[in-house]
Amino acid sequence: MKAVVQRVKRTTLDVDGQRISEIPFGLTVFLGIKCEDTKAQAEYLARKIANLRIFEDENGKMNLSVKDVQGEVLMVSQFTLYGDASHGNRPSFTLAQRPEKAEPLYEYAVEQLSSYGIPVKKGVFGADMQISQHNDGPVTILLET
Repeated sequence: MKAVVQRVKRTTLDVDGQRISEIPFGLTVFLGIKCEDTKAQAEYLARKIANLRIFEDENGKMNLSVKDVQGEVLMVSQFTLYGDASHGNRPSFTLAQRPEKAEPLYEYAVEQLSSYGIPVKKGVFGADMQISQHNDGPVTILLET
């Protein structure tokens, strides 16, 4: 499982011209699920994301988590994180989990992150999503199990 975690001032997510999700500030998380992933990886990433200290404290040090600053998370499923373009120019997605198995793990990861008391908004699994975000910093962290 792979997560791209970005600290944001604001993120919106639309599908077919309709606003689906929006967070005022916090983290946008793009989550990729590969073939061998299990609930254990989802639990690990949820714990890491909930406790990741990438927000500044009163001294300007990155010492606070999204929980500490009472931020929100927008979690977006993104199978393209497992795109392999090492052979040619067209990526292969053979490492990405099939949708019928990936979607329940995505939902489980959202549930696990929510269990830390963090408001978690979602994208629409498998949809063509239009995401607009105002990155903060920018701060981008790659987590992988």
